[in-house]
Amino acid sequence: MSRIVTIANQKGGVGKTTTAVNLAASLAASERRTLLIDLDPQGNAGSALGIRRDESEQTIYEVLLDGVPLRDAVRKTELKFLDLVPASKHLVGAEIELAETDSREFRLRDALEPLASEYEYIIIDCPPSLGLLTVNGLAASQGVVIPLQTEYYALEGLADILRTIDLVKGAANPGLKVDGILLTMYQSNNLANQIAEEIRRTFPEQVFKTVIPRNVRLSEAPSHGKPILLYDVASKGCQSYLELAREVTARAVGGTL
Repeated sequence: MSRIVTIANQKGGVGKTTTAVNLAASLAASERRTLLIDLDPQGNAGSALGIRRDESEQTIYEVLLDGVPLRDAVRKTELKFLDLVPASKHLVGAEIELAETDSREFRLRDALEPLASEYEYIIIDCPPSLGLLTVNGLAASQGVVIPLQTEYYALEGLADILRTIDLVKGAANPGLKVDGILLTMYQSNNLANQIAEEIRRTFPEQVFKTVIPRNVRLSEAPSHGKPILLYDVASKGCQSYLELAREVTARAVGGTL
């Protein structure tokens, strides 16, 4: 059985794509067959793995809108155990196009069914919005990881994504769970420490122990088309994502997700 996890937050700039790419790469580094699906029209997950948006004939757009088998859109990456389904610029208009299709919120779930058993983990990177693309990711998943920057408006944004998760649970995917809240871009100061403490107090069971620090090498890696473990494995950013992968898999084995 594969574990399908959506990385979602409607707020941009919180480390969502960085988390999707580097969590997927870290899982693959432990020889777990992993598929990363890029649902974000910006295509940053693909470019962070050295695959530019729109250089592939078949993308997640053709899968969702044209019924192309998901298998036909899968691309290999530098990591033996990591595959990618890239995004397309046409995803920009996909929200409107999906609104006119049957079973619009289940297109990704249905596309995944024939392929899911070939992977241990499927990671879905969503756009920074709560539209139909994100709903497709949530409807197809067993769990959600919510990256959360330790800043003033963090809790407000968290409330929005949690409301959306509850709506999807009620209407489309009753088994959906919050796998964890991940504190990202953490830099120790009074404000960040206060926010982290408040989040942990409010959600004591759901916040990952792993914290992703603000890290220059982590920021540089996408410009080289590499996940952080192929760019600088000794960096704090890389070690944090390797630790996150260990925590994700340990929670899954322990049945606490």
